[in-house]
Amino acid sequence: MAPLSILGFMENSTAWYLFDGMDQLDTPALVVYPQRVQHNIDTAIKMVGNPDRLRPHAKTHKSPDLTRMLLASGIRQFKCSTIAEAEMLAKEGVPDILLAYQPVGPKIDRFFQLMETYPGTIFSCLVDDRTAALELMKKSGALHLPLTVYMDLNVGMQRTGTKPDEDALEFYTDLYKEPQVNIKGLHAYDGHISDPDPILRQQRVEAAFAPVWAMKKELIRRGIKEVEIIAGGMPSFAMLASYPDLVCSPGTFVYWDKSYTDKLSDTDFIPAALVLSRVVSKPEENRVTLDLGHKSIASENSLDKRVHWLNASGLTAVGHSEEHFFFTSEGAANLEIGDLLFGMPYHVCPTIALYEKAITVIDQQIAGNWETVARARTLSL
Repeated sequence: MAPLSILGFMENSTAWYLFDGMDQLDTPALVVYPQRVQHNIDTAIKMVGNPDRLRPHAKTHKSPDLTRMLLASGIRQFKCSTIAEAEMLAKEGVPDILLAYQPVGPKIDRFFQLMETYPGTIFSCLVDDRTAALELMKKSGALHLPLTVYMDLNVGMQRTGTKPDEDALEFYTDLYKEPQVNIKGLHAYDGHISDPDPILRQQRVEAAFAPVWAMKKELIRRGIKEVEIIAGGMPSFAMLASYPDLVCSPGTFVYWDKSYTDKLSDTDFIPAALVLSRVVSKPEENRVTLDLGHKSIASENSLDKRVHWLNASGLTAVGHSEEHFFFTSEGAANLEIGDLLFGMPYHVCPTIALYEKAITVIDQQIAGNWETVARARTLSL
């Protein structure tokens, strides 16, 4: 039987993911399609109407190359989860970086090192606790460096943030009065809202953010003239994009994945990053083993929600280990050792972090590679 990759060209030469030289790539491999990435960037900008309303999250791609694409598209403010991601962004000349994290312990020192090392970039972080904010203020005062913050609000995710209530109003007002603190606004992430039904999702988003709008209104009433809101992630993006008075901070849109393809069918984003895997064993007629282990695909979901195959069907996942993924069913009978399979990750963000680099494909040709620089927890700071 001919290798599946060659059959793919013969049977479906229009398949967008196929490219010359794929048989020569070692697997497992991460493959990125920059033209499709650009489509997703353009789609996001079109949805919000202006690149100034986007603060894309770097946690998805962790890539200098993709950062440059976003900058070239007019985006000037970014969001990230780690000091390494912040440093990667700063090295690329990003002028405005939000660490979507409340720095504690050694991260406080590293956060201020960013300011000292990259004075041309405005760095900000989140706060949701008075004690943590005080530690940041102490360091700011000792170093004579500005402290720019956003208050992190809990709108139902139950992960970080303070409730948007009277205590939060007093906390915000107190920070606003501190001369060394520049509190710019509110941050709210609603990753718990991902209903496939867009009407239900809209209703839940509106309910979750009602206290945020109310808090902004009250802060303005108290004399605080400018209160920026950075809101949402990917699930609520289509809804929040229609609110002109906030900044949206999605991340997954650049690469997209199977989970959001299923849940967010009301958007025009397309998959732009795939994993490439090979059949490495066939212990039985209806059983195959691929080289896509835990170290090569995000594995926090159930076995059937880890990868979606684009050029194979009828495979039932029955086991997953560090280096291997095992499948059975009638579909396995059509596969042979050495066959190539293209998979769309269900969760692309942690999958990207498993690869040192991504192979890039442009016009069905291998164009080079993008290093996943910020997958490391530490770059130089």
